Amino acid sequence: MNALPPFGAILAGGRNVRYGGPKALAAVGGVRIIDRVIRALRAVTPDIVLITNDPDVFAPVGLAMRADARPGLGALGGIHTALLWAREASRPGVLAVACDMPFLGPRLLARLVEGAARGADVVVPESDGPRGVEPLCAYYSTRCIAAIERRIERGDVHVIGFYDDVVVERIPLDDVRTYGDPQVLFLNVNTPEERERAEALARG
Repeated sequence: MNALPPFGAILAGGRNVRYGGPKALAAVGGVRIIDRVIRALRAVTPDIVLITNDPDVFAPVGLAMRADARPGLGALGGIHTALLWAREASRPGVLAVACDMPFLGPRLLARLVEGAARGADVVVPESDGPRGVEPLCAYYSTRCIAAIERRIERGDVHVIGFYDDVVVERIPLDDVRTYGDPQVLFLNVNTPEERERAEALARG
C-alpha cells in the first residue's frame, strides 16, 4: 500500500452558465461552498488540489491549481488531470469531488478511501440520480489513467465510460443512506434557486 495519502481533488472546470458566476465562491450558511468542500476533504486527506481553467478566479482560495491537461473533455478531463498530478506526486489516487457540493460528508469520503485500500480502482457511491452513481464524489486510482486515455482516444468522454475497463466498487444506496440523505449529500448548487435550497437546508 502506498504510504502517501491520496490527493483530495476539487473539480472546478464548469462554466457556471446556469449560476451566472463562480458558484463555488457563493456562500451557504455563511461559508463559501468551496470552503465547505475543503473542510470535508481535509477530514480525510491533508493534501487538497484544485483543477480549474480559471486560476485567477480561484487564486484567493489558496490551493495548488492546475488547468485541464486536455481541454474540452468536461469532468472526465478534470479527473484525468488530477490523476496525472497524483501519479507525478507518487500518490495512489485522488478523492475527486465537485466544487459545488456544500453538504459532502467526511464519513462518506472516508468510506471511499477505505474501499480503495481493498484494491478497487474506482470507489463510487450509488445515488438515485440519472447515472445511478455519483462520479464526482468518488475515489480514483492512478491505475485508471490508461483506461481513461483509451476512452478519450476513442472519443468517449462520458465520465463513467471507462468504468467498464477497471475494477469498480459501488457503495450500495442503502449504505450511502447511513451517511445522510443522498439528495442532500450530493446536492449540486448549479443555479441561484439551488443555492437558496442549500441555504434553507443549512439553516435547518
